[in-house]
Amino acid sequence: MGLTKTEEFTKTQNDLAALTKALGHPARIAILQFLIKSKACVCGDIVDELPFSQSTVSQHLKELKKAGLIKGDIE
Repeated sequence: MGLTKTEEFTKTQNDLAALTKALGHPARIAILQFLIKSKACVCGDIVDELPFSQSTVSQHLKELKKAGLIKGDIE
């Protein structure tokens, strides 16, 4: 199914698809688990705790924010 077909579905269906897509990567699950445990989001702390580079963590945080799973500024 092409990207242009999304208008054929409800907003709820499209929102749920975006959410599950964001959760579909194990690195993002690991980052969310870390954030839940630490109750704070500092990219350097995530890099120190998990086996990801800073750029990888930043990209995953961007996707989690885009899906509405986290809030705040990503620098």
